[in-house]
Amino acid sequence: MRIPTIVLSLCLAAVAHGQSDYGSVASAAEAIDGKVVEWRRHVHQYPELSNREFKTAEYIADHLRTLGMEVRTGVAHTGVVGILKGELPGPTVALRADIDALPVTERANLPFASKATGTYRGDTVGVMHACGHDTHVAMLMGAAQLLSERKAELPGTVVFLFQPAEEGAPVGEEGGAELMVKEGVLRDYDVEAAFGIHINSQTPVGHVNYKPGGMMAAANRFEITVKGKQAHGSTPWAGIDPITVAAQIVTGLQLIVSRQSELTKEAVVISLGVIEGGVRNNIIPEAVTMIGTIRTLDEDMKQEVFERIRATATNIAEASGASAEVTIDKGYPVTYNDPDMTQRMLPTVQSTLGEDNVHLVNAITGAEDFSYFALEVPSVFYFLGGMSPDMDRSEAPGHHTPDFVIDEEGLKYGVQLYTNLALDYLRSEHGK
Repeated sequence: MRIPTIVLSLCLAAVAHGQSDYGSVASAAEAIDGKVVEWRRHVHQYPELSNREFKTAEYIADHLRTLGMEVRTGVAHTGVVGILKGELPGPTVALRADIDALPVTERANLPFASKATGTYRGDTVGVMHACGHDTHVAMLMGAAQLLSERKAELPGTVVFLFQPAEEGAPVGEEGGAELMVKEGVLRDYDVEAAFGIHINSQTPVGHVNYKPGGMMAAANRFEITVKGKQAHGSTPWAGIDPITVAAQIVTGLQLIVSRQSELTKEAVVISLGVIEGGVRNNIIPEAVTMIGTIRTLDEDMKQEVFERIRATATNIAEASGASAEVTIDKGYPVTYNDPDMTQRMLPTVQSTLGEDNVHLVNAITGAEDFSYFALEVPSVFYFLGGMSPDMDRSEAPGHHTPDFVIDEEGLKYGVQLYTNLALDYLRSEHGK
């Protein structure tokens, strides 16, 4: 079953809100839906890793140029910025989509499945849009077309931010939203507000989730290197075993979450994704390295967790005669939805999707570098449904997995939402 566009209710809402003609935007999005799906499938079939999105950027830039707008390329390495200046005076609003893929080998049985490979941390890996950034690209390309067609009635400027490296720049490189901000994409065009959308594979098509304030967690990569003393595996007493010390540290880190963090205040997550050490079964190695992620939603709690990780690792290591070095990266800040802007744009979201399909939700421990745009200007970040309504949520493949899939029926709603957010914001500011 597909969710129909309720044209009458949208038009009535448009009159009440005094802004976009939602029915007209919905019809226009429906008319180009085939193109949007085609764009999405192309980007999905030819994914590229962070800071390496050269062909993806070229594909986007070519489309924007056909719309007659000013286009900047090479922003934050591989980012693309489109500038659409309306024929009426007004403020500037930014719409953002991320464009990079992940080091994941696709397992979904799709005719346009990715066969691409790339290099990640020195290894050859499969590359896949396992988080839906391909849909973000296509939806924003669609919104760019709809807004370009309304240039004569546009009171102000729309800046389209096609951002690279949301999943994180390669080690030793800068990238992502932070670098785009540093290079002046908001300042250069006097951007006053920004909006972002993320597809969600476990939310039904036609639905949107939002939350004022902290929407997504801060994320910090950490690395712990345990140094012991190498010895033969038959005589462990002759060395200091960093593997057993690392095992104790793993347990200790989870005690920070379960016994030392005030979880009734905000969530805390500490997860290890890499443990490396040793080369042979009968050699106790000299060192073990552990790499993981920290997720927090409160700044004070974040700093406390950092201190506890350092203390836990170093004290456990010292108790066994080993040592532990802890580094914690700067990471991403909390993705913060400006409460006033969230409330102000809520009628637009409800009019676009239908009030019953817009849901206030709790914060999640995923992270997003859209947070850097939100540090600079009032911003709102939304989650858009990408799961087939016929699918059981418990069976829907999660993000960052080889089986990740999106129901393309949801793309037209993203096109509409991007378009209406820009139109309503500009028109409400123009009317002041």
